[in-house]
Amino acid sequence: MAQLAIGDPAPDIQAVDQHGHPVSLATFKGSKVILYFYPKDNTPGCTAEACNLRDNYQILMEKGFKIIGISADDEKSHKNFSEKYSLPFALIPDKAYKIIKDYGVWGKKKLYGKEYEGINRMTFIIGENGNIFHIFTKVDTKNHTAQILKQTGY
Repeated sequence: MAQLAIGDPAPDIQAVDQHGHPVSLATFKGSKVILYFYPKDNTPGCTAEACNLRDNYQILMEKGFKIIGISADDEKSHKNFSEKYSLPFALIPDKAYKIIKDYGVWGKKKLYGKEYEGINRMTFIIGENGNIFHIFTKVDTKNHTAQILKQTGY
């Protein structure tokens, strides 16, 4: 599994979003991309994070950001989640865990003292040149937009 670092080229994505539209990271070259990985649709933390990005979508767009969310949920789950919360950005299902593993977000987690494997909540900020500009390993789900803007200087 990859251990990506700031400055590394972001692994490309060839996928389909919740509406069946193709998504490729290469098509966003020249834009800043917020690529966020989350464990599961409709869970409290994942909903808070998605809604925070939604509520600040216009601000992020004005600063030149595009947003892509990725989890292992299927296209139907993503579509329902997106419609339920009026999410204006792409959600990519990764049932095969290819993108999840390419970005190194699959790993050990702890919950109530038990260890298990799963998707670690992480966000990658990808610069206009296609390289990783910033990595968030400790995501503040309720204030993620402020966290992104403050720590990246945008």
